[in-house]
Amino acid sequence: MADTTKEPTKEEEAAAIAKEKAEQEALPYKWSQVIEEVTVIIDVPPGSRSRDLIVDIKRTSIVVALKKSADKPFISGQLYSDIKVDDSTWTLDDQKEVTITLAKVNKIEWWPHVVTSAPKIDVKRIQPENSKLSDLDDETRSMVEKMMFDQQQKQLGKPTSDELKKEEILKKFQAQHPELDFSQAKFS
Repeated sequence: MADTTKEPTKEEEAAAIAKEKAEQEALPYKWSQVIEEVTVIIDVPPGSRSRDLIVDIKRTSIVVALKKSADKPFISGQLYSDIKVDDSTWTLDDQKEVTITLAKVNKIEWWPHVVTSAPKIDVKRIQPENSKLSDLDDETRSMVEKMMFDQQQKQLGKPTSDELKKEEILKKFQAQHPELDFSQAKFS
């Protein structure tokens, strides 16, 4: 079956980018993300104090508002994805700006929006910053190193880590069962 999806024209792409930019600028907050966290910045009236604010950060939702106008929050709704509440923070900077850092549970996913009611961005256009392996947590670094090793092995025409593991298991089995003849056996 033929692929009926077509690449957008340059004009369509430019229009989509302009629409996305306008939608994001219309939000009462600015936001950005790196692969492991989302940062939300909200301008509040100058002279605001933390006691003047409602900041409610939960695993799946967020609300930020002034207490005196709680019915008109800066941001309120269901988060795009779950966060780690204990690793998420908020600060009031210079009594005029709230900075919220949301720690993503799924650290291998880009968010198209902070709350599900907000307009989406096209996550395919995100250009991630280069990172060092040392910046990654142990589990992610191990997975990336394995992928890099396997890619290098494939380029050299050598077995991948999974294939090497299978060969090792087979050798151990053969050593434990020398009475079996594997000379004509084919494994895939």
